[in-house]
Formats: sequence, structure tokens, C-alpha cells
Amino acid sequence: MTEPILHHYPVSPFAEKARLMLGYKRLAWKSVQIPLIMPKPDVVALTGGYRRTPILQVGADIYCDTALIARALERIAPAPSFFPQGDTYVQQAAAHFADSTLFWNTVPVGFTPGTGMMKMFFKDATPEYLAAFGKDRSAYRAGSRRGPAHECKANLVGLLDRIEAQFSAPYLFGAAPCYADFSLYHALWPLWLPEDLRPMIARHPRTLAFMERMSAIGHGKSSEISSGDAIRIANTSMPEPVKDPVALETNGIALGAQAAVMPIDTGLDPVIGELLNASANEFVIRRTDPRAGTVHVHFPRFGFQLNKAT
Repeated sequence: MTEPILHHYPVSPFAEKARLMLGYKRLAWKSVQIPLIMPKPDVVALTGGYRRTPILQVGADIYCDTALIARALERIAPAPSFFPQGDTYVQQAAAHFADSTLFWNTVPVGFTPGTGMMKMFFKDATPEYLAAFGKDRSAYRAGSRRGPAHECKANLVGLLDRIEAQFSAPYLFGAAPCYADFSLYHALWPLWLPEDLRPMIARHPRTLAFMERMSAIGHGKSSEISSGDAIRIANTSMPEPVKDPVALETNGIALGAQAAVMPIDTGLDPVIGELLNASANEFVIRRTDPRAGTVHVHFPRFGFQLNKAT
């Protein structure tokens, strides 16, 4: 089996979620460190424009969004499963809430200038780089609203109380972690990792124990490669054939036609190529890049939109 390749950077909470999922699956994987801000020419060579972090590469198949990355890893390594109680509505709802509402309340607090994650990861950054970082994130969030830190702190008072009350077992829904646990972990990570913010979590002992339990899973065994190496792997690989392709509710876009896929909320950069699949769970776009060759770019259906290519 081709080792999965994670394209990521250390400070990304969603990348931390993917690293922990790889560790839980006990997979050996290759690590590619990518830039925090645009431009990201090697990422774009693989994805066609999708800029969110992380992405998972398996040969010439590129998986975008951690919800779909989890399903790809589940196929590669079925045990231990991300869905020990089954792929239930309540677990998916909990995961989505953590990935969206909870995440967008912890990030403004965790990344407040001069504290938390900014103090840990950006302490040596120049004023010019910090200005570029802020500009990049503003463009990334264009059209969406993120509350100021004080508003988020107020929201977190009630949210953390409810999370604490959920833990009647070691994990959200029982004795073993499920996909929703990885989503909760990464959403709380910007508050738990920095020592100056950890008291917000420490006031909730069951939640603190959960974070420590999840962190102990680790990231598994990884080895660093360059983005150029990853592109060469894509170029010398063949994408996996799409099994049982369908064109479900595509608004008239046929399989084989040119189409554009992009997120519905942030990072609104369309990926254009040949539509290979539009199932209830996944979009697959085939595209060819001068350096990466022919790749299949995979997106989850939920949280993404399909349009005619223009």
C-alpha cells in the first residue's frame, strides 16, 4: 500500500485532528510541511486551488476536508474504527458542531495576538509576517462572520459546561473514541495546548482528562518528505478508479462534464475538472496538472457545492 501523505503545518487545529487520526489508525505516513499562507503553489498543483489545511494524498488521489479524510483512513485501515457504535446521526451531528460552531468560538480566543497559540507558534514572527498572516486569514474568511474574542469567551462558558456534562464515559459516546471525539479534541486544542489558556479547560476536570487521553494517542510514525517529492509521487501514480459513480442532484451536470467544486463557507476557491462522481457523500473531480499529472480530487458532499465550470 502507498503510504498516505499529509500536507499540513504544526499550528493548524484541523491538521492536528488529522495527525491524531493517523496515529489512532497506527499508520506509517509521510509528512509534507506546507506554507501557512498563500501562495501555496505545490498544494495548488495537487488540488487545483483548494487551499484549506490539511489535505491527504494517497498516490494520485487527493482527499480534502478532515470529514472525508476520516472516511479515506477508515477504508485504508478499518480497525480500530472511527465508528465503533456505527456511523450514527448523533455522532455526525456532534462532529459537525465541533468542527464549525465550537471551532469558531475557540479559535478567536486561542489565536488572540500575544497569547495562546500566537505566543507559542508566532513568537519569532516579524510584524510584516503577522500582517501578511492576518490579511491571508481575512481573505480566507471573506463573507463569513467570526465573533470577537470577548463574545467567544462568553459563549464558551456555556459550551464547556455542556461538554463537561456529556462525559459519563471516557469518550463522548462510550468507552472507545469515535470520529466525533477527534473533532471535539481539535476544536478544544487551541485552548488546551497553550499553558496560559489551559485554565479554561482545567476548570472542567472530565474534559481535561479527555483532552489528555486523546493527546496520548499520538501521531503514529511519520517521516518528512518535500512537497516536490509528493508531487512526483502523484505524477508517477495512477488514481484509483471510482467505484459505482453516480450523478446525484447535480443540477444538470453530467458525469464527464467540466464542473467546479468549492466550500460553502470559507476558502471559496473553486476546483475545476471533470466530474467523476457526485454521490450522497462525495464529489470526485479529475484534473491534470503539468507537474502533478492526472489526479482525482475528493471532497465531502456536505459543506461543499457543485457548480458548472465557467
